[in-house]
Amino acid sequence: MPRFLTRLKDLKRYPALAIGLVLILIFFLVSIYTLIAIPYQEAVDTWRDPTERIENPRFARPVWFDWFTSDALPRTIIISLEDEDATLTEELLGEGMKRVEAVLPFDYQYDRFPSELLMRTHWTYAAERAMVSVYWRKPDGELITMFESFRARPSQTFYISNDSDLRDQLGARPEQGLFLLDTTVPADQGEPMKGRYELIMLADIPESDSLNTASLTVYGRVYGLAGTDQLRRDLLLPLLWGAPIALLFGIFAAVGAQVSTFVLAGIGTWFSGGLEKAMVWLTQVNIIIPILPILIMISHLYQPRLWTILGIVIAFNVFSASFFTYRAMFLQLKEAPYFEAAQAYGARNFRIIFRYLLPRIAPTLLPQFVMIVPTFVFLEATLAVLGLGDPYLPTWGKMISEARLQSALYFGHYYWIVQPALLLMAMGFGFALVGYSLDRIFNPRLREL
Repeated sequence: MPRFLTRLKDLKRYPALAIGLVLILIFFLVSIYTLIAIPYQEAVDTWRDPTERIENPRFARPVWFDWFTSDALPRTIIISLEDEDATLTEELLGEGMKRVEAVLPFDYQYDRFPSELLMRTHWTYAAERAMVSVYWRKPDGELITMFESFRARPSQTFYISNDSDLRDQLGARPEQGLFLLDTTVPADQGEPMKGRYELIMLADIPESDSLNTASLTVYGRVYGLAGTDQLRRDLLLPLLWGAPIALLFGIFAAVGAQVSTFVLAGIGTWFSGGLEKAMVWLTQVNIIIPILPILIMISHLYQPRLWTILGIVIAFNVFSASFFTYRAMFLQLKEAPYFEAAQAYGARNFRIIFRYLLPRIAPTLLPQFVMIVPTFVFLEATLAVLGLGDPYLPTWGKMISEARLQSALYFGHYYWIVQPALLLMAMGFGFALVGYSLDRIFNPRLREL
């Protein structure tokens, strides 16, 4: 142990080790925060439930993308009757009818058009005789009729951007035509008019009815720290949850595979004979087995959960190529007089193995263990990219898989793939720096290189 502590004092001589430890520490802190702030069930429900993300824009870039453009990219604006600037007035018309006027104003000061427009209303009762008209007032005072004299229903959602009649009326997509500064130029070449806009809703309804809520969502083109996907999901969730999943999978697989291989190599080498031959044969067979195709087949047929996949990975890596590395070390160490003395004193075989043999080689296990963690991290990501990972958990690999299916690179959504790819590289880089530095510390010959 003193010798081990002496080597640890040399850590300051290896700046790469410090960088790797900092990267790994950051991922550990992010993982702890994620598990506390976003519990497993909440993360799964949020990722799978579309009602949780109706207010998010679709295909929005991260907010930091605005730093690399000269234009002010639009953020999402949500206006409802509960806002201070919104107004709701009622006027009696007689014969049991009244006129309701709702005005939803907002300021638009961005250099690009919004991505979508959505309006929602909720009325008390069905209001069979209620007739509603919706107008749009631009900052220059121009009034545009959006919808005229339609019957109101208790709850309605208007996907303004998808309205073909309004598109034909404006000669452009509604989210462009309603904001266009110069109507004489094509919308694709124009720019939005900045200023105060108003959505005006006029309705003639029975006196017993009322407008409970009305809201307008002007979807932006940037959202959050990570952006959104085609289902309006905040991509920060898989980026955060990808860290604990990658760490747990990589570390558990490395511990399960390397420790078991290390122990079995020590037992087989000490007892030698038929036991050692059997272990060597199993290792040789296991090395030539194509593990990835087998995992793909199992995942495709049974769609196992993440921890089932982890167990299968550990089982296939118990007799890995590391077995021969450890066996060579144990064969050399086994002949030392130290062990002959232990046998002469009557020490039993397993006491010699676990008390004297394994601890002498244990320091070499740490670098190997650290360096193999990225292998399992990338294996989990590979399965997820192929669509064969855990069907519920949002991970980095699944994020890349869905981006590939949606042709993210083709449509310019680079952030969707680049962010998880960079995190995977950073995690692998951190463990590699730590592993190679520890190898130099515990192997005197490498320290001279």
